[in-house]
Amino acid sequence: MDKEYLLKKWLDNNLSEAETEAFNALEDAKLYKEIAEEAQRFSGHHNAKVPAFEALESQLQDKKVASINWMKIASRFAAVFVIGLTLFLFLNRANTNTIATDLAQKETIMLPDNSRVELNELSQLTYSSPNWDNERILNLKGEAFFDVEKGKQFDVNTEFGKVTVLGTEFNVFTKDSIFKVTCYEGLVQVSYNDAIIKLPAGSEFILKSGTAKKSNIAIAEPYWLKNMSVFKDASVQAVFLELENQYNITITDSIAANTLRFTGAFEHDNLNNALKSITQPLGLTYEIINNKEVVIHNAKD
Repeated sequence: MDKEYLLKKWLDNNLSEAETEAFNALEDAKLYKEIAEEAQRFSGHHNAKVPAFEALESQLQDKKVASINWMKIASRFAAVFVIGLTLFLFLNRANTNTIATDLAQKETIMLPDNSRVELNELSQLTYSSPNWDNERILNLKGEAFFDVEKGKQFDVNTEFGKVTVLGTEFNVFTKDSIFKVTCYEGLVQVSYNDAIIKLPAGSEFILKSGTAKKSNIAIAEPYWLKNMSVFKDASVQAVFLELENQYNITITDSIAANTLRFTGAFEHDNLNNALKSITQPLGLTYEIINNKEVVIHNAKD
């Protein structure tokens, strides 16, 4: 049906049932009704006459133009907001530093305040530099040694807890559900769950499988900084795994009993010496294949 015909009959309140359905199906039907309701509301009583067809068409056009203009303004605001948000995220991302290490790789990171971080293999460190002097916060996955310059509070966040210092030397290890913090100089505060632990120089905190333990140490810095891996009553499989990681090799063993325990160390810069350090005390032998694969046997094999 003709739109103009339906609109005039609707204004005269003279639509048939079929015409009413046709009118309600019009794209602008809702807008026409809103204009008519506004006219009645402004008149002060509900029996006031709705506008004439020409007046209604004029208001409709005005309302459409206003709607279009508003949409343009809203679109501009939205565009400005999106651009601003994009720039904010870009600038923050640009000022976020992330350093990650691979197998058998270590990295030295100098922070904006000249604090030094030694990042061990298979680890990741993230920090933001723009406001570093006022907010010294890092996120760590894996293991790192920190030599922190004195200044404002220095926080290291991990998945297990937070380490807080002012200026000191300490090591943080977070792997395989183990959270270990070792203090070599100064004082370290460890926060996990609702507990706060104070660690003076020469002490260590270990959280393993939900059990916390604090003990003393007798070394001046982590062994891994000296390119050494040290073990105390460790399973031979754990030692082999560390050896694989340090030398990027694959180890296959035919050991009859895998309950062997190892106490000792191996170096990181000579595979033959490392294998001798492990196999000889345990009565084992080894064979290196193509510098990428090692086979370990019982001595009698």
